[in-house]
Amino acid sequence: MNDLRLVIFDVDGTLVDSQTEILAAMTMAYDANGLGAPDPAAVLSIVGLSLDEAFARLCPDVADRRPLVQAYKDAYVDLRGADGQGERSLLFPGARDALDRLAGQDNTLLAIATGKSRRGLDKVLEKHGLRGMFHSEQVADHHPSKPNPSMILTALNETGVSARQAVMLGDTTYDMDMGRAAGVRTIGVSWGYHAAETLRPDILIHDFAALAAAVDQLTGPDR
Repeated sequence: MNDLRLVIFDVDGTLVDSQTEILAAMTMAYDANGLGAPDPAAVLSIVGLSLDEAFARLCPDVADRRPLVQAYKDAYVDLRGADGQGERSLLFPGARDALDRLAGQDNTLLAIATGKSRRGLDKVLEKHGLRGMFHSEQVADHHPSKPNPSMILTALNETGVSARQAVMLGDTTYDMDMGRAAGVRTIGVSWGYHAAETLRPDILIHDFAALAAAVDQLTGPDR
């Protein structure tokens, strides 16, 4: 019997604290399109969505939001710098240890489901030495926006893990809703961009040291 289990990670607000870059890039995109400064709380509320969906919620009165999307992408690249070294985002405390612990378990596979683009995710993986850590990497370029379950369903298909042996880890209601729509259990984190009380996960953790035990509780222990 296949006893593999899959832990699927969101990136922004879950693994990586990227709010400084997100807020700066959003402000630059608004400025480039002659709009007033965006509300920081509103911006953080849409982290995790694809850019098209994010701007649809932030700027519903703007008929053509494609210039905003492109301006945000350009601003984010500019903030990182040509070699990516300008990016100031950091892994949350304990994230690397938690990833290494899970990756070292014979029956545990890791995956990503993120609203980032392929290019954006590649920069994060490269910066933090995470290339090769994940068995499936799902990005916004190839899927409908969260909370559509497409990214999780594709990760399950690529790894051959059943939904009942998979968990989604995230910091937003979009992550939790996506997990439930895909039929997987959910683990919410309290340090991200949506208020913890709004998440309604199967388990809420307050630091990465609690992740392995939460995965065991929902999928059975490492074997």
